[in-house]
Amino acid sequence: MDLREKVAVVTGGASGLGLATVEMLVEKGAKVVIFDLNDEKGQSVVEKLGESVRYQKVNVTDEESVQKGIDLAVESFGTIHICVNCAGVGTPGKTIGKKGILPLEKYKQIIDINLVGTFNVLRLAANVMKDNKPVTDSGERGVIINTASVAAFDGQMGQAGYGASKAGVTGMTLPVSRDLSEFGIRVNTIAPGLFMTPLAETLPEKVIAKLSESVEFPKRLGKPSEFADLATFMMEHEYLNGEVIRLDGGIRMSPR
Repeated sequence: MDLREKVAVVTGGASGLGLATVEMLVEKGAKVVIFDLNDEKGQSVVEKLGESVRYQKVNVTDEESVQKGIDLAVESFGTIHICVNCAGVGTPGKTIGKKGILPLEKYKQIIDINLVGTFNVLRLAANVMKDNKPVTDSGERGVIINTASVAAFDGQMGQAGYGASKAGVTGMTLPVSRDLSEFGIRVNTIAPGLFMTPLAETLPEKVIAKLSESVEFPKRLGKPSEFADLATFMMEHEYLNGEVIRLDGGIRMSPR
């Protein structure tokens, strides 16, 4: 898919991996609607990037909220060709810890945001994509990029909810791609390792250095721009479909 003049929605697009993806999409000539809960950051991105970007406050777990964002994209730019799901939470909690057993509501909340929220957004975006005119000779109408984590495979202590939610994202990649194949919509997932997100930037240098040492090569945290590079590659490469790709410098997480 040629990204020029295509329309994308990016959840969690006001910061971190989502923001880097928004910036690269605009650089490649696309139009983007940011779905996020941070009004201040969302509006700041719009002011910075200009008329090619819109912002909508969206709770990914709420169908009505997501639909309002979808409607804004269609009203502003005509349709949706691309959906990138970056919104998520990583709240830790051991199954049984010093404060007792993990509250079920806490576990459910992580699953609801990371897994159910991802599906909620992609299904509503796909419902618009299916009516697009084909944009390639093969009949492609849209592409969906979801964000999992290496925790889907190497979940650490305290990541029962997070690991399960991200494993769910990886697990639905192929069946959803099969569901949507008849409409010419591709689905792929990125499973990032340790990245220099705004949260990581608040950590002491010693902590960042220790985390970097756990990466095989290169010995550093990933750059958000590298996530965006892979995301846009997935959008542009028509034969890449139903795949989960780790983006982690070869890291395999230790138990703790």
